[in-house]
Amino acid sequence: MTVPRITAVRTEGEGPALVLGPSLGTSTALWDPAVPALRNRFGLLAWDLPGHGESPVAREGFTMGELADAVVDAADEAGIEQFFYAGVSIGGAVALELALRHPERVKGVAVICSAAVLGTPEGWQARAASVRAQGTPMLVSASAARWFAPGTIARKPEITSRLLHTLSDADDESYALCCEALAGYDVRERLGEIDVPVISIAGAEDPVATPEDAALIASSVRNGQSLTLTDVAHLAPSEAPQQTAEALIRFFLKEI
Repeated sequence: MTVPRITAVRTEGEGPALVLGPSLGTSTALWDPAVPALRNRFGLLAWDLPGHGESPVAREGFTMGELADAVVDAADEAGIEQFFYAGVSIGGAVALELALRHPERVKGVAVICSAAVLGTPEGWQARAASVRAQGTPMLVSASAARWFAPGTIARKPEITSRLLHTLSDADDESYALCCEALAGYDVRERLGEIDVPVISIAGAEDPVATPEDAALIASSVRNGQSLTLTDVAHLAPSEAPQQTAEALIRFFLKEI
């Protein structure tokens, strides 16, 4: 196992640093609808998973903890010492890993549409094998059903189409290695160690990471809150960008 290489993109903004993490199969584009509201309050740094978006492909395995280490490396390269962090799905798992491994670096984390354990090891191993055999385009139809609440694709065709194309374009091996990292991810027994402020945001329509998963995180960490967004499934920053941004501003900066 090794710390993977990732690419982070800095967006001009004012205020304290906020690092933004993606969902599996997406890219920094996931956060684009929320950026206009966020950059008025934060200096933004968004990163891509290995083999997704602008990040180089991965050919060696890595753990979720090592992915969190890669985010810290990206912050170092950007000259950022302490930061707030918000991530979606696999990016939300990174939030908890950051709080466990690098509490001195994060001032607060948002775990969005994620959980302390995601799926099952067998399910992730099976998905990794399928992607290696057939490629990421075979995931598009099922992902569209999981990612978006009913009616979202019709209401937001531009961003939903862009994200599904990002999935189709993702490097197959890198995607499979992300699946294998998730197969080994389970921090349920360690939530009580987390002292960093945590907000866990769920989508009411999310079949992957439920509001109950969010409530478990909030009640298990030492300083946690949970929030459920209506008419949202698995990609809150794209489905409900204003509500997501307001929740982050309110939690991190105590504004709004």
